[in-house]
Formats: sequence, C-alpha cells, structure tokens
Amino acid sequence: MFISVLELFKIGIGPSSSHTMGPMLAAQAFVQRVKQHLFVAQPSSPDSSLRCTLKGSLSFTGKGHATDRAVALGLHGYLPEDVAQEGLDAIVSRVWCDSSIELDQDHRVLFNPEQDIIFDQGEALSEHPNGMIFELLDQNGKTLLAETYFSLGGGFISTRAEMNQSISAQETKKAAAVYGFSSARLMLEMSADSQRSIAEMKRCNELQRCSNEVLNQGLDAIWSSMLHCLKSGLLAEGLLPGGLNLPRRAKDLHQQLLADTHSNRVNANDWLCAYAMAVNEENATGHRVVTAPTNGAAGVIPAILYYFILHEAGTAEQVRTFLLTAAAIGGLIKHNGSISGAEVGCQGEVGVAASMAAAGLCAVRGGSTEQIENAAEMALEHHLGMTCDPVKGLVQVPCIERNGFGAIKAYTAASLAMRGSGQHLVTLDDCIAAMKQTGMEMSVKFKETSLGGLAVNIIEC
Repeated sequence: MFISVLELFKIGIGPSSSHTMGPMLAAQAFVQRVKQHLFVAQPSSPDSSLRCTLKGSLSFTGKGHATDRAVALGLHGYLPEDVAQEGLDAIVSRVWCDSSIELDQDHRVLFNPEQDIIFDQGEALSEHPNGMIFELLDQNGKTLLAETYFSLGGGFISTRAEMNQSISAQETKKAAAVYGFSSARLMLEMSADSQRSIAEMKRCNELQRCSNEVLNQGLDAIWSSMLHCLKSGLLAEGLLPGGLNLPRRAKDLHQQLLADTHSNRVNANDWLCAYAMAVNEENATGHRVVTAPTNGAAGVIPAILYYFILHEAGTAEQVRTFLLTAAAIGGLIKHNGSISGAEVGCQGEVGVAASMAAAGLCAVRGGSTEQIENAAEMALEHHLGMTCDPVKGLVQVPCIERNGFGAIKAYTAASLAMRGSGQHLVTLDDCIAAMKQTGMEMSVKFKETSLGGLAVNIIEC
C-alpha cells in the first residue's frame, strides 16, 4: 500500500477537493479521451457535443461547491493548479458563456454549461456517491463515447473500470514499498524491527519514486502554499460568497489575540481557531488551498503546524517530519477507510485531518511510534459519527468553525499521547474500521447532500 505524500497533499483551489478539484480533473481527463476518439477513431463532426451528468452528492451540493464551474473549466482544459494561480472566478467569467470547446485549431465540440451539465438527483451510482457521467454525442444525440468517473475525496478520481477492479489488482500496479505497511499494526511492527520512525519509513518509501531533492522541494512547496493560504486568510475581510452573507472572522479574531497576547486570557485554542478558520475562509472563497487531506478539512493541519512553528519554535526540517508522518497516517485511513465526506460524513474529513495533525505534532515533539499511533487514534475516535451537513451546500457552516475545533482536538490528542506510554485499548486500526462502518450505516442525509442536520434546520430570515 503506497500513497505518496505529494499525492495526498495537493495544491489546488477551493471550495472542495471532491466537488471542485475532482470533477475538474475528471472533465480534463475526458477531454483527452475525446481528442483521441475524434482524431484517431473517426473524423470530427462539427455538431458533436459534450454532456456531463452529476450523480449523488455531486448533484445535491454541486451548486454550492462550484462543481458545474469546475466541470466547465476542466472541459476547457484547465487543471486545479492552473486555476490556483489566477482564481476560479476570473477564468469562469471567460469560458462560461462559450457555446463550444476548442480541441485544437481545427476542431471544436458544442458545449453549453447551463444546458449540458445535468444535476441528476435520482439514485446515486452504486460504486460511490460522487459519480459523474461524461458523454460525447453526435448531432442526433447518439452517444459516441462515454466514461464514468468517481471523485473519491482529496482530489483523487477513478473510472468505473478502476473502481470495479479488485484491491489486489489495483495493488499490483504499484511498486512495492520498502516499508509497505497497510495497517497501523504493521506500521508499529516495522518501526520496531527497523528502529526507524514513521517519518523515516515514509521517506524511504517516497525515495523509491523520486530523489531526496525532489521530495524535499515538494514538501517545502506544500508547506509554502499552506502558509500563504493561512496568512492570506488572516489579512482578508468582507463577506464570504454564496448567499449566506457570512463575514470573514479570522482577521478580527487574530487581531484581538495579538492585542491580548500578554494577558492570561489567550490560550492555544484561540490561536488554533484563528489559524484554521483563516484557511477555511480562503477555501470557501475558492482561493488556493492544499488538500489536507481534503479541502473541507484543509485548515486543521496548517493550524497545528503554524502554531508549532510560531509558538513552539519548530524548524523547517520538523515541518518535513510532520508532513511525512501525517501523510503516513492519512494514507492508512484512505486505504482502509475513507476521506470522502460524501461516503462517510465529516468524520472522514475533519476527523481524518485531526488524526493526521495529532500524529504529526506528536512526532515533532519527540513522541515514540506508539505515542504517535495513540495520538492519531484518539483524534479520530473523538470525531466518530460526525455528519457532513453543509448549509446551502456551501463549505462554510459548519465547516469553517469545525476546522478550528478539529485542530483543538488534534492538539489535545497529541498532548495526551505524549503524557502516556503509547499503550491503549482501542487501536488505530480498530478506530478506522469503526469509522468506515459508521459511515456506511449513516443516512445519506448526513453525507454531503444537505438533506439533513443543520442544512435543513437552520431558519433563513
């Protein structure tokens, strides 16, 4: 089992890794298939058109998560990293009114996003609640080419064929890792046998696929983007987009804390909330953000890491250790559970982010492998059952504040673990299994559909 730290932490755009970044990647991938089909399989028809049908959670909260805009940009050839440099709104304003897509200087296909992106709120596809069906149609509406994609959270996508492969078939495509732990139990055993930390084992695995220089540059770029997002959020003012008319709060909160720095009224919880909320206000605005492991949970890890750097004198090398450790834990949870709010609720987003952050903080504070595993388990355990019920389908309420509380739980879990021996009753593997089972039995109303919870009980004036 291997998921690279550079795959788990992706630099992209808000507001959602599963509903914005994933659909954009899927749309761009389908356009590449269309090009191959038109240029290789048969001549281009001037009346060919594209259609995208959004299923499940994507159909219910896609408007609030900018899924339609992401699909349009992806079909026009844009990727999240492209949009991150300029901003979602600026590029959408240029392409949204186009009635066709240019494949090259000689070929175009018809596409009107208002008509050709369909929000199908019928039954979800069986493989995953975040499904998208892309079609190339001829002038009579006959399907010439079709592909179904699934957005799995964190900006990861799979085709229907890939989803239906057995786990063993998927794993054979990946080179074996030096320390190929597929469970927390194996991680503990391999650490004890090798006398290496989790971060050291993770680095060894990464170096099978890239050089040490490339890895360090990638880790530094991830942290740089997180830091840029956090600091931008601490400076920004105004209302968040989407219609709830929520004011940004991070800057004002941060200014209050700076004014009260020398009083006994300010504690770690205050700083963590300001830092986490700053990131998620940027995410809600559609600005550049790093999946950690998702956009909806993007504030937890930067908040913990920034607090460690600023308030506990952390170093650049410790940032790398933190990210490698967090990625090892996140990879385990993604492999054995889920990081998709549409699949298991917010326990798979903020809960997983808190688990990763707790592990990373424990590691840079000098915790043993057993203490790190304990920290990760506690943070995840105390998010079990958390629903994903965004008001108006926006990644704002309860998502922004929830990242602050997730950071507080991560900080608490790391501190508790460091006070213990690492021995505990519930293992991380047990907790991941419980999270997945809880998510599978959770009503679809509470899994990023805005059909239950806060999304339907708030009184709109």
